[in-house]
Amino acid sequence: MNSISIANDIIPVGKFKTDLAKYLTEINTKRNSLIITQNGKPAGVLISPSEFDRLNYTNDFLSSLSEGLKDSEKGYVLSTSQLRNVLTKARAGRDK
Repeated sequence: MNSISIANDIIPVGKFKTDLAKYLTEINTKRNSLIITQNGKPAGVLISPSEFDRLNYTNDFLSSLSEGLKDSEKGYVLSTSQLRNVLTKARAGRDK
């Protein structure tokens, strides 16, 4: 994600409403996010669909990694041959 430009990436909700189409186009071509303020305080963030996908992928990856580390700490580990057997059975069940 690109860094936020205070001068360009933070706008009041009124200006956002007035130039909505312009900001939707810009969010997909020039920037990753836009902070929208209401009464001088941050009220929302608009991000591009590709940035949304990237953030979700990163979150899913980190969650999986965390679960794997917890399993490892609890001793829930498989040897290489055990893993091969589990994957072979899963693939056989999927192919039916």
